[in-house]
Amino acid sequence: MEIKALGCEPLSLRRVFIKDGHTLDVYKKDGGYKSLEKALGMTQDAIIQEVKDSALRGRGGAGFPTGMKWSFVPRDSPKPKYIVCNADESEPGSFKDRYLMEYDPHALIEGMIIAGYTLGSNTGYIYGRGEYRYLLDIMDVAIKEAHDAGILGPKVLGNKNFSFDLHTHTGAGAYICGEETALLSSLEGYRGHPRMKPPFPAIEGLYASPTIVNNVETFTSIPQIIDMGGIKWRDLGTEKSGGTKLWSISGHVKKPGVYELPMGYADMEKFIMQDCGGMLRDDKKLKAVIPGGSSVYIMNAGQILGKNVTLDYEGLVAAGSMLGTGGMMVMDETVDIMESTKNLTEFYKHESCGWCTPCREGTDWLVKIFNRISIGEGRPEDAQLMLDICDNIEGKSFCPLGDAAAWPIQSAIKQFPGDFKKWLFDNTNTNGTQPNV
Repeated sequence: MEIKALGCEPLSLRRVFIKDGHTLDVYKKDGGYKSLEKALGMTQDAIIQEVKDSALRGRGGAGFPTGMKWSFVPRDSPKPKYIVCNADESEPGSFKDRYLMEYDPHALIEGMIIAGYTLGSNTGYIYGRGEYRYLLDIMDVAIKEAHDAGILGPKVLGNKNFSFDLHTHTGAGAYICGEETALLSSLEGYRGHPRMKPPFPAIEGLYASPTIVNNVETFTSIPQIIDMGGIKWRDLGTEKSGGTKLWSISGHVKKPGVYELPMGYADMEKFIMQDCGGMLRDDKKLKAVIPGGSSVYIMNAGQILGKNVTLDYEGLVAAGSMLGTGGMMVMDETVDIMESTKNLTEFYKHESCGWCTPCREGTDWLVKIFNRISIGEGRPEDAQLMLDICDNIEGKSFCPLGDAAAWPIQSAIKQFPGDFKKWLFDNTNTNGTQPNV
């Protein structure tokens, strides 16, 4: 597994390369908690402005501007406020946050304390999925270190006007709990079902109180921003997509791993075909890439090769997909896209919480069609049937899981019609009508 920074000095991955970087002593020797000291001398408005200036966008998939999200929290609310870290990381293809928690837990703690001070919160929670229990054990040790050192607790770094406590919480491994409102339901002890928005969590979140939910990588970026200043941090990337970004690279590359790149890194072809080991594994040809985790549009090689696609939010949208979590899955010419899309659809059916009809029933019918196709009983009209079902799911489900299930199928049929035609036409006993793909 490769872990490295390209085109920039390592920031988020900095302490991955330092021996015992996960310990408090080494973290402090490397400048840890200096940003917290600096933040405690700033006003809340000044901190929010620095985060806005940084153009930091949520690293959990949605890409919403972090500074704007923080500014939504009502200052005059009589209710307690909560800081929640989404450490669920259940998006297929994404595995970057685990390295931050394993090798640099104090950066996450420092970022959450700064957020707590900024938003007037005294309590934070780190929510991780069941498979990440070993990481939350690491976080618990780091939290105890911080408590014993007076960094957490009743007087943060001796500041008598600010207290902050931090707790970890383990989910049961449900994909839906990566959605922020389902996460909050689970954190409260209820079944992990999403909630209606509005109200948004910043107004009415955990225990019906103002709550900020951010991703692990987002929180670990906060100490960097306070240390460097928002504009300087933004300038590491682009005007609208500031700073650096971690990418989880898997699939048919020679060097899969976690890479830190400046936002706007140019270009996607160079990154896949050169930086990740030079050409693909076994020197095969590139066929497809899912650039941002399984719930974004799949791209064919023609959308990437020779196109100078920049790796940022705007660049990937312009190229026909999305950045998402940065979980890039690379597929060579041996992959059958019909079969890989079937696999993803089975995942979404299994992980649907069943709360709303379009997602619950739609994903079930999609899997039934895929299963029929896979045993040679596909029909030429099945491609259009799946697109019609996707149209009845997309934008009509209670939460984004429905969209996440529909987009891979819609884009796969559009970008790889040949892989569906050979199943729908060659494997059927029909009158020979060409499938509508």
